[in-house]
Amino acid sequence: MVKRKIVWSNRAKIKLFGILEFYTERNKSSTYSKILYKKFTKELLLLKKQPEIGIKTDFKNVRGLIIDEFILFYETYPEMIVVHSVWDCRQNPESLIIK
Repeated sequence: MVKRKIVWSNRAKIKLFGILEFYTERNKSSTYSKILYKKFTKELLLLKKQPEIGIKTDFKNVRGLIIDEFILFYETYPEMIVVHSVWDCRQNPESLIIK
């Protein structure tokens, strides 16, 4: 079995921390943000074992991993999985940028 490393793109990191910060400010607590981050981490560990579980997208080699109301868009390489973006499905789809 191939040992893949999870790599977050700069865009994905910015989106992730923006989402976590939003919920921390809105809820006046970081509890939900911590739960959400753990859920993302857990699902990414599963993705390391089964990289094809995400849904196919219109972009070649880019898949989307659905986690609650979010989608993690990623691309698989022999030694790594690159997370390109984190998308909250409740947003306007016209503003979606994957890569």
